[in-house]
Amino acid sequence: MTAAWVAGSTRARALAHRRAGLAAAGRIAACDSLEQAVTLLAGTPYGHDVRRGQSLPEAQWAILATLLWHLRVLAGWLPREGGQMVRVLARWFELANVDELMHRLSGRQDEPEFALGSMGTVWPRLRRCVSLAEIRATLTTSPWGDPGGDSRREIQLGMRLAWAARVADAVPPARSWVLGAAALLVARARYAEGHALSAGARDRCRILLGAGTLDASSVTEMAQRLPSAARWALRGVEGPRELWAGEERWWRRVEGEGHGLLTGAGFSMGPVVGAVAVLAADARRVRAALEPAARGSGDDGAHLSESIGEDGDDLA
Repeated sequence: MTAAWVAGSTRARALAHRRAGLAAAGRIAACDSLEQAVTLLAGTPYGHDVRRGQSLPEAQWAILATLLWHLRVLAGWLPREGGQMVRVLARWFELANVDELMHRLSGRQDEPEFALGSMGTVWPRLRRCVSLAEIRATLTTSPWGDPGGDSRREIQLGMRLAWAARVADAVPPARSWVLGAAALLVARARYAEGHALSAGARDRCRILLGAGTLDASSVTEMAQRLPSAARWALRGVEGPRELWAGEERWWRRVEGEGHGLLTGAGFSMGPVVGAVAVLAADARRVRAALEPAARGSGDDGAHLSESIGEDGDDLA
């Protein structure tokens, strides 16, 4: 065990406490206005990027920007292999930047891009693209690989499946999480959206989820064909309209197992992956908590208590 792993694991455990917590999320959801909720949120660790007076999209973007900042800090404390592992997990933010780039190309008002720094792979080249075809060509010559098509949805699916495959290989503690996420993604694309997967996406699905998965004619049949490491995500999901339940179960499992990795003994990749999981789950929860406040509905936040593994730490 190197000193860098000891320092990095210790830092990961400390960073895991840089979250709002369930109690604070409940108070944010119960606010009578967005202004009040954002002011409260700015007094939590999310105040690194959240500012008073932000709109709902601005505050929700700032929550994720704070999460990215935490990951950048964490990567800097780890040995080279640990930092690379965090960078693989953080590729989601490059995905998000590409999503926003495609929105901008379609004429939609865009959000700010995430400042990736060393967390990026090919973003400096991607941000200069002026068409979907150019985005695809740039991805093809990068670690992302060919997404399999140059429509917006084909690029989104191709990138997400490529990311899942990379995480499964590079971050063993997260393997069952990304296989479950891939199963949910493919089920939503096929059975809820009626999207025909490109040849490239189908190849990645076969590698991640097994050769027979794409031959299924329903969500239930697909679940039966999945490898055990992915099947849990679709357990009990009987149709496309119930996929949201599988997604909620996914987040509960990731957060719960993340807490388990954090509390485990030793100084290794386990606490690091656990910290990323609980920070990501907290960011998702707090983003959701802002929405009832923005509507002025004064939600009591009771629905937030469904999350598993949250110890209720309140750093507001």
